[in-house]
Amino acid sequence: MKKTWFITGGSRGIGVEIVKAALAQGDNVVATARNVTKLREQLNAHTNHLECIELDVQNSDAAQKAVARSVERFGRIDILVNNAGFGQLGHFETVEASLIETQFCINVFGLMHVTRAVLPQMRKQRRGYILNLSSIGGATGFDGASIYCASKFAVEGFSESLAQEVARFGINVTIVEPGFFRTDFLDESSVRYGQIIDQDYTDAVSNQKSQYDAYSHMQPGNPYKLAQLIVNTAGLSQRPARLIAGSDALSMSRDALNSRMAELEQWAASSISTDFQEE
Repeated sequence: MKKTWFITGGSRGIGVEIVKAALAQGDNVVATARNVTKLREQLNAHTNHLECIELDVQNSDAAQKAVARSVERFGRIDILVNNAGFGQLGHFETVEASLIETQFCINVFGLMHVTRAVLPQMRKQRRGYILNLSSIGGATGFDGASIYCASKFAVEGFSESLAQEVARFGINVTIVEPGFFRTDFLDESSVRYGQIIDQDYTDAVSNQKSQYDAYSHMQPGNPYKLAQLIVNTAGLSQRPARLIAGSDALSMSRDALNSRMAELEQWAASSISTDFQEE
């Protein structure tokens, strides 16, 4: 059965690969991006079953209009992929408050705006699938990425709770946790760093930028294969709550969970000690 996808951040990186993968299997796709011209250029080989819409996810009214236009064109939305976002790197004290707000406005509130616009249609259908792009930075913290990780931890908490709220309507939610994938995520066109200069952080800031500059376009993850994984997962009858992508993400996730379990057991007696002791 042909499905209709609604994909944000569809003009580059993982987003454009998901658009192409969904189109390749014959599905309808609504691809959105802030720059619709660039979006159409990226997808010039795909014209059938495709609707390109300009959308800044920070604009809740625009999200509502984009969804309405999608339903008018294809009649339904079966799969939502909240992919739009960017990385605000830098140590907390080096990142201006306005940049922190921007990170959350796009990565968290933008995702919520689009989800709020799509959910009524999915509830009406009594069926739907939402994939929220988090990150391995939503499963474990990173030195020099406190703001980015905070936004992705927020996505995870929202998604895990939302899944319980909408399951009664036949709607599934999956959190996608990619590791480092070979996109322009670490390029100057995407990633941002803190701009507040503090001598205590000088060496750490310099080392971080040098390491990520050298790692850019050398990441182990293949965006094409991730897109195939997402499209294949969408076709399953039983979908995972979390989809970890990449050998690096799998390793880091295991380490984080093992560390947390070890600490949990170490402090278990202290945890129990806070209960009322009923006689």
